[in-house]
Amino acid sequence: MARRNSLKDEWQFETESTSDKQSLPISLITLSPSQPRRYFDPEKLRQLTESVRQHGVLEPVLVRPSRKKGAYELVAGERRFRAAQEVGLTDIPVTIRELSDEEALQLALVENLQREDLNPVEETEGILQLLALRLKIPPIDVPPLLYKMRNEAIGTVNQNVLINSEAQVVQAVFAEVGTITWESFATTRLPLLRLPPEILEALRGGKIAYTKAQAIARVKNDDQRKELLEEAISQDLSLNQIKDRIAILKSPRPNNDSEPSLKSQIGDVLYLARRSKVWDNPKKQRRLEKILADLKALLADDSR
Repeated sequence: MARRNSLKDEWQFETESTSDKQSLPISLITLSPSQPRRYFDPEKLRQLTESVRQHGVLEPVLVRPSRKKGAYELVAGERRFRAAQEVGLTDIPVTIRELSDEEALQLALVENLQREDLNPVEETEGILQLLALRLKIPPIDVPPLLYKMRNEAIGTVNQNVLINSEAQVVQAVFAEVGTITWESFATTRLPLLRLPPEILEALRGGKIAYTKAQAIARVKNDDQRKELLEEAISQDLSLNQIKDRIAILKSPRPNNDSEPSLKSQIGDVLYLARRSKVWDNPKKQRRLEKILADLKALLADDSR
């Protein structure tokens, strides 16, 4: 018998050997309320939908009998399921398994985590759910456990803080997921969950890269941070452009007793100009051209 290296491998092995592949009416299948995947890239889903339109659903989705007689719950394959619905298929190929709630969630987590298009927040939350299931502890207790492992690994606490079996479970899960090490996860991914709510929501929706999100999160003023986030998304700002905006926001302001310096005023005006909709107004553009010409002439005189 072949060796099974992961829960997903076991699922594939067993479904091929012990489960009949068949078709079910799509109307009999419902989505799981605990489905770990929340965001689907619209372009990739569109491409899959076109493929299903031309070739049908080539790989069965995994379902389990639901509590409602004659109905089934989707365990894995939601993208294929959604594409089939969009195309208007009435039936979809399925593999039916009898699974407990915990087994179904584990399979769904592993299936999603081994994909390459999960966003960082979904991946982080999914891994925490999977670790909690395997360790049989609440998800809220998983981050402290990982931080203890990290501190032990770098020598900031005494060795053997953790029971060996716990450390082995953690290492086995990350080996199974295969996208990130537990050390990197503790250092770079757990901090994502402490980001402000609006930034977490943008990350979940795939609206912004997490490196940009981390930079924006450093802005302490709530209104400024939310405004910069909206601007970064709507204008697709680069990371360097975001850092420039943050530098302007953090630049020291003169005391109320004195007027802002001309140099700082010019910086502020340029920042406002980049964000303005003035570029869509031909009349205002002509005025800007004249002002710009005057400024260039003034600076040219000064450089002689």
